[in-house]
Amino acid sequence: MRAAVILAGGSGTRLWPMSTGATPKQLIPFIAGKSLLSLAWERLDGLVDPGRRWVCAGDSHREAVLAALPALGSAHYLGEPVGRDTLTALALSAAVIAREDPEAVIGVFTADQLIGPAEDFRKIVAQGYAEAEQGGQVLVTFGISPTRPATGYGYLRLGEKVHGESRLVAEFKEKPDGATAEKWVSEGPAKFLWNSGMFVWKAGVFLDCVRRYEPGTYDGVERIAREWGTARFPATIAASYPAMRKVSVDFAVMEPASRDPRVKVVAVPMAISWTDIGSWNAFAEICPRDESGNAIAADKSLLVDCAGSLVASSDPGHLVAVLGCDDLVIVHTPSATLVCRKDKSEDLKRLYALAAERFGPPYV
Repeated sequence: MRAAVILAGGSGTRLWPMSTGATPKQLIPFIAGKSLLSLAWERLDGLVDPGRRWVCAGDSHREAVLAALPALGSAHYLGEPVGRDTLTALALSAAVIAREDPEAVIGVFTADQLIGPAEDFRKIVAQGYAEAEQGGQVLVTFGISPTRPATGYGYLRLGEKVHGESRLVAEFKEKPDGATAEKWVSEGPAKFLWNSGMFVWKAGVFLDCVRRYEPGTYDGVERIAREWGTARFPATIAASYPAMRKVSVDFAVMEPASRDPRVKVVAVPMAISWTDIGSWNAFAEICPRDESGNAIAADKSLLVDCAGSLVASSDPGHLVAVLGCDDLVIVHTPSATLVCRKDKSEDLKRLYALAAERFGPPYV
């Protein structure tokens, strides 16, 4: 049967100060009053039964996630004691789901993307499930048509067609420099797509690939999964999980699989609106704008002689007033205020680390 895993980990440091350790970006209701996690859950309606959905996130956010998603239930919450990147999260998810349903076909989705329209998303993802259900060693990924020469995304170099618009992935490409990104984008979406970070695979096929390419991770998640639902589980995951290799699923599994003659890596083009809300510049793209091109995400704001800036606030009673400032990011919360140039916002992790060192919670 079809199942789904929503990855909702990560600290969202490039969306500080709104995103903090206590309330990471995926739980902030800053998209028309809804969180990115809630929207990710809703997009699966009609595609995967709520009882077949799982969420993998930090164990420290268990209560907040379960409160945000009442239909989830604690039995389908996979709490990570520490973050070990996407390989470990997805390998553990597959191992636990496979114990319940060895034939499960798992869709992997993330809680940091804004995607629409939802009906088109569901049709395209259904194609991905169908590709994975064909049989054989198939790993499915979804590719986004590039809209600009972005250096913050990985790329898929496409090979021959398989079914309809689906294509084999000839190569996974790491995040490129500016010149390389411009070259790839100029070759068009028939040659290169952005790597969306969403996948579909049979649990057994994916775990078999993990066993071949990352045997240490495979042994570790199998050991943990054997204790799922028992009184020994908390101690087992606490002891084993932090020792796992910290590596992305793209680097550890998808890249070697694309070179493995035993495996077919298939890309399904996702020709819809897609924004990875990983930074304030990305967030600004989805905000309403005034006549001067300022992106506004504050209940009360006043901008005079300003252009190309972002103003965001989580405090509905606070007025943000700006005079004579262009191309800034200005974010206000009850605990901290950020002001930076737009061209520096992608480097916000440095400022976050310094704030964590000097001030700590509740400021970070």
